[in-house]
Amino acid sequence: MPNVVFAAPFLFGNTLRFLRGMVQLDGVRLALLTGDPIEKLPADLRPGIHHYHRIANPTDAQAILDGCRVLSGEMGSIDRLIGILEQIQGQLGEVRDALKLPGMGAEAANNFRDKARMKDILRRAQIPCARHALAQDEAAVWKAAETIGFPMVVKPPAGAGAKGTYRLENAQQVREALAMGPPSAGRAWMMEEFVVGDEQSFDTICIQGKPVWHSLTHYLPTPLEAMENPWIQWCVVLPREVEHPRYDDIRDAAFRSLDALGMGTGFAHMEWFRRKDGSVAVSEVAARPPGAQIGPLIQFAHGFDFYREWCRLMVYERWETPPRQYATGAAFLRGQRPGRVKAVHGLDIVRQELGPLIAEANLPQRGQPKSSSYEGEGNIVLRHPQTEVVVQALRRLISVVRVEME
Repeated sequence: MPNVVFAAPFLFGNTLRFLRGMVQLDGVRLALLTGDPIEKLPADLRPGIHHYHRIANPTDAQAILDGCRVLSGEMGSIDRLIGILEQIQGQLGEVRDALKLPGMGAEAANNFRDKARMKDILRRAQIPCARHALAQDEAAVWKAAETIGFPMVVKPPAGAGAKGTYRLENAQQVREALAMGPPSAGRAWMMEEFVVGDEQSFDTICIQGKPVWHSLTHYLPTPLEAMENPWIQWCVVLPREVEHPRYDDIRDAAFRSLDALGMGTGFAHMEWFRRKDGSVAVSEVAARPPGAQIGPLIQFAHGFDFYREWCRLMVYERWETPPRQYATGAAFLRGQRPGRVKAVHGLDIVRQELGPLIAEANLPQRGQPKSSSYEGEGNIVLRHPQTEVVVQALRRLISVVRVEME
């Protein structure tokens, strides 16, 4: 029976879905390493947690290592250390190296976490990606602006989920951004070409470096546009036709990217663009499961427990997926302004017109505060055997649903 440590700095939403999958996995002795008190863990999960240890700084590599040593003393040994949060993948790699545990080590993890380093590796491998530069002072910012050109995107080198990402359209906006806080050696700017085109994602399951399954999604509109306009109700679509020849070019680029970056066993989530001329450009790759409700979309498209299968992959290096039967899509419901949710309008129309397509509904609740996430205050997941039916239904949904704030 393998002894598995699940590192979950904070016990919320998506993390709990994966933790529930691990609890349901047969033949595992599970330990939870977290910064949250045990009281935050849902009661139905507690019987499946064999060991629990709380640490004060759950995103610090040394704190995670010390916590693992405590748990190792209680369990006798540790066979696997896993976690889904993007911000701790490098730290988990360091701890695996220190304890000689299987899984992604620090070097490969940093290839995925450090976006400038990632782009350098991809360019050396002749994989198409957006022009970029890492700026650590004001002079480097202006040099990058001259080289990359406007518009461009600025993001933290180890960011996640489009947080801290914004667009600069001209030199005046550069001056304004510098006035708010110039970059430094400890707070560098990742400056990147703003690629004009259709933004999409590409997800891959690898076992010992070999791709064994893949999927992709389309964004309507892009996550950056959703971040820039907090009122936009946007959608993500998972098409049924994942093996279509029109995806051959990005499939090739994605698999070569993972090989160059050192992917072993796990889930990789790539953001990419199809330019106006039809060519592809890789934006960035993360070595962890996706957000933006893509996990549930995969689950409903195939009819299996995505979270439990990811856990099986990380513990036993096995992945079994039924054939895809549906296209799926998620519409993110967002209030028009700051405040708290007062009411959600248009749901009766959605139930009447789209009821048979609804696979899951996580609706905003009265009194709920405005979310800081681009996923908004709630979402509705749709599915149908035909991709175009899902796309049109999503467009209809976001046109009639309105989240009123007060």
